[in-house]
Amino acid sequence: MRTRSFVLVSLTLLALAGLAGAVYAYDSAHEQTIAKGVRVAGVDLGGLTRDQALARLRHEILVPLRRPVVVTRGGRSWTLGWHEARIVADLGSTVDEAVARSRDGNLFTRTVRNLTGKRVDADLEPRVGYSGAAVVRLLDRIRGAVDRKAVDAKVDISPAGVHAMPSRTGRAVLASALHRDIRAAIVSPDAERHFVAHTRRVEPKVATKDLAHRYGTILIVKRASFRLELYKDLRLAKTYPIAVGQAGLETPAGRYTIQNKAINPAWHVPDSDWAGKLRGKVIPGGAPDNPIKARWLGVYDGVGVHGTNDDASIGSRASHGCIRMHIPDVEELYDEVPLGSPIYIA
Repeated sequence: MRTRSFVLVSLTLLALAGLAGAVYAYDSAHEQTIAKGVRVAGVDLGGLTRDQALARLRHEILVPLRRPVVVTRGGRSWTLGWHEARIVADLGSTVDEAVARSRDGNLFTRTVRNLTGKRVDADLEPRVGYSGAAVVRLLDRIRGAVDRKAVDAKVDISPAGVHAMPSRTGRAVLASALHRDIRAAIVSPDAERHFVAHTRRVEPKVATKDLAHRYGTILIVKRASFRLELYKDLRLAKTYPIAVGQAGLETPAGRYTIQNKAINPAWHVPDSDWAGKLRGKVIPGGAPDNPIKARWLGVYDGVGVHGTNDDASIGSRASHGCIRMHIPDVEELYDEVPLGSPIYIA
């Protein structure tokens, strides 16, 4: 009996040893075979060796990754090729990871899994790199061709009058969204690589419709013809006769604004030789020796528009730099001209 039991145990051990050897041999033979259910970016690698998997990924992933990125807009197109984008895919490391996932478990669990057809549920992502600077350069090319700055409406004031130059809306590529879409697609072999450069409207800060409000009142002084023109809402409203500065004390040409206003103003006599004994004094408003009559609209450095009782001087170069008007005219003008109104002296 003891001999029979010994023989039985020995046979059992030999059988187990043989089974273990067979399991080990089977597992070793499949050491470089990827388990069923292992995928890379959706590509099934189950049952393939390392070299076979690498060849499949080069075809299924690397080739699609090398498709160019194309952006279109209004009949124009811009392309970013894989070489310029410096697209690289570390497929070797990805396959190594797939093999490693296939070796999960131990000798027996792997063998049972393989023999029974059970799957390893693993979808790995390939390591894909690219040049972010190349994508930015692509966007810069697109923006340079498509973007258009908005143009503000403005008013040209010249001796010829007031001319309104209309505004223009601009456009800008939705660069952030486009950048995001390209970055997501460039690392995905399945992603669409054709994009449209969508844009948004860029409104001007000053629209054409705003000009009349912004330039409700404009004055143009024409020294050569001794005329002052009043424009309201960009249209000529009235013309007044004036006197301007005499030779050597010319009314200064240029564009200014009405800086201050006063009714029956005091006269701060300039510190100039022509002022004689009044030099540097302040003559009260309404005083007989105060040449500034009725109204004052200050322009620049002591020069302004004011009334005069020397009506005969109107239509000549007679003042010490100021712009003289008949008293009824300057009283009328005063009420029409707000502070800050532009005045162009031609």
